[in-house]
Amino acid sequence: MRLLPLCATFFILHSSFFILSCARMGSPDGGWYDDDPPRIVGSMPADKATGVKTKKVNIYFDEYIKIADPTQNVIVSPPQLEMPEIAAKGKKIVVELKDTLKPDMTYTIDFSDAISDNNEDNPMGNYTFSFSTGQQIDTLEVSGYVLNAEDLNPQSNILVGLYDDLADSAFRTKPLLRVSRTDANGHFVIKGVAEGEYRIYALQDMDGEYKFSQKSEMIAFTHNTYKPTVKPDMRQDTIWRDTLHIDSIAQVHYMHYYPDDIVLTAFHEKITDRYLLKTERKEPDRLQVFFSYGNEQLPIIRGLNFNSDDAFIVESNSKKDSITYWLRDTLLVNQDTLSLEMTYQMTDSLGKLVEKKDTIEALAKIPYAKRQKALQKEYETWQKQQEKKRKREEPYDSIFPAKPLDVKYSVPQAMDPNRSAYIELPTPPALVDTAGIHLYTKIDTLWYEASYQFQQRDSMLRSYEMVVDWQPGSEYSFEVDSAAIVDIYGLACKPFKQGIKVKTLDEYATLFMDISNYADSSAVIVQLLDKGDKVIASGKMESDHTAAFYYVKPGTYYARAFIDRNDNGLWDTGNYDANQQPEAVYYYPRSIETKAKFDITLAWNLTEKPLNQQKPSALMKKQSSKKRQQKNRNADRAAKLGIEYIKGKR
Repeated sequence: MRLLPLCATFFILHSSFFILSCARMGSPDGGWYDDDPPRIVGSMPADKATGVKTKKVNIYFDEYIKIADPTQNVIVSPPQLEMPEIAAKGKKIVVELKDTLKPDMTYTIDFSDAISDNNEDNPMGNYTFSFSTGQQIDTLEVSGYVLNAEDLNPQSNILVGLYDDLADSAFRTKPLLRVSRTDANGHFVIKGVAEGEYRIYALQDMDGEYKFSQKSEMIAFTHNTYKPTVKPDMRQDTIWRDTLHIDSIAQVHYMHYYPDDIVLTAFHEKITDRYLLKTERKEPDRLQVFFSYGNEQLPIIRGLNFNSDDAFIVESNSKKDSITYWLRDTLLVNQDTLSLEMTYQMTDSLGKLVEKKDTIEALAKIPYAKRQKALQKEYETWQKQQEKKRKREEPYDSIFPAKPLDVKYSVPQAMDPNRSAYIELPTPPALVDTAGIHLYTKIDTLWYEASYQFQQRDSMLRSYEMVVDWQPGSEYSFEVDSAAIVDIYGLACKPFKQGIKVKTLDEYATLFMDISNYADSSAVIVQLLDKGDKVIASGKMESDHTAAFYYVKPGTYYARAFIDRNDNGLWDTGNYDANQQPEAVYYYPRSIETKAKFDITLAWNLTEKPLNQQKPSALMKKQSSKKRQQKNRNADRAAKLGIEYIKGKR
């Protein structure tokens, strides 16, 4: 036999390996996939066992498995005050309860779809294990939806629970009897329920006590009571041959559990506890104070290292929870540290408002010396620029110009007929001379003075509104003279001029929402929404049961309404102790298309559809759905190969 040289042998072996590797890489799909989910082969105790005394559950599978985030995805009912241990260990799941087992109680361990095999991540699908410490298993179910009360978005990952104690106090004093958690669609199913009468609640549990114990917890409640029942029913199940083709539609008999259409609207109560959040002096000319909740009685400040008499101009927001103290005197502005005593109202441990005094050191964020250095640098830069101009024999300034007042004008060139013009000041004004603020209108080729109303905006200190009866299609000129507006530090505005063209009526649509089939006499506020669910216009339902929107630009809109029971024009939340639900919210279930020069009237029955079916999907906030579907890659492969695929056979 003739031996090949070593290098030739290596070359042949290497080439053969390369050819085989290429052949495998070139195959269409590499063979059949493992799409089979894990199967349960046994458990200790048995599923649905009765008379169970052990607190440890072992569930065995035919392959290695894992659980996705058991703390969030696995719900044990009745709820466990001490967190149970839930872990995947090889081919089994071990659940060890820490609380004492209750007698004659059905326990459910709802894994949802968190179980999958360890290698291919094939989800097992929804799975619930149950056992009873008594002699029977409770199998009834209660299901429905939880929505955010303000905007009807599905409220995901919130607890929903039952009480057989029908008293209002139970929600405050006892843990929920049986619980579930909503999915990304706000849907919940409470399992293992015994026959009886129940009240239902939703709770965003912050402390693991399974009861409403903190004001910051989101809740939902209803005084309706429910008696769970079950009856045989039939549904149609679609069986797919692959992702594109239906194999068959089967009639499936099943047990239908009621009620299955509960809708709860969840809300946060208004936090009325008042306490000081912070004080800050980001800018040297003002001290800002922030509270958790407003109060008509504003804080009183007494200077400790300065004379506080008439030292401030006080500005607060509409809620009275944010207050700004503007320093009148520039000497105080230049003082780096202001020591002061502040007296204000705060909530004590009993929930009552009491007077409190704090000593505060208000330090300017940028020290006076640093500010002066920056000004000096700015002056030197200006001086060099003027010197260059002088040497080039160009016009130059010999006096450093004072900074103008930086006024913001909200006056668009293309004006909607129903819009006002606005002026925002950066600092409190000392002078607003309306004689120096002009509005002219063009008639033919000549300009004439136009009338307007000039007023502070909603009693805001630094905001002004110009209300004008704009004539559609007309031209205007808005002009402000130099020094017509001067602030408390002597800064004056520059001259300003803005041409305005008011849009014609042909550029708009008119929309009427007819809510005549709503019998309640309560005030109804209708809001026109954009594609981002933001309010662009609001209208109150008139006596003829219609809400009108004029000057609507062509486009796609949506509509929301709420029952304004206290007639304050605002949506108000609920309060559990006061037995007060949040103000009811409804959505027009379709989009609204508007076209220029068209009047549209839409009939709207607020209660025609259940709340969970009202909000258009285009407005839904995207939820991160954890729902996983079983894979069907082999069916897709068979379709590509043109062969029949039967699950379980290759």
